[in-house]
Amino acid sequence: MKKLISMMALVAFLFAGTVNAQQKPEAKKEASKTEKKEMKAEKKEMKAEKKSVKKTM
Repeated sequence: MKKLISMMALVAFLFAGTVNAQQKPEAKKEASKTEKKEMKAEKKEMKAEKKSVKKTM
């Protein structure tokens, strides 16, 4: 009887491991159009700031 219980526990443990391995990773959320525009605007501002800093040096 103990052998049967230990075998069942081992099978359940192995089965649980394979089920967890099959879970899909969370999909990355794509940035919306407004977020993309904001990011581009921020990059332009950063470039402009860098240029102004270089000119003052």
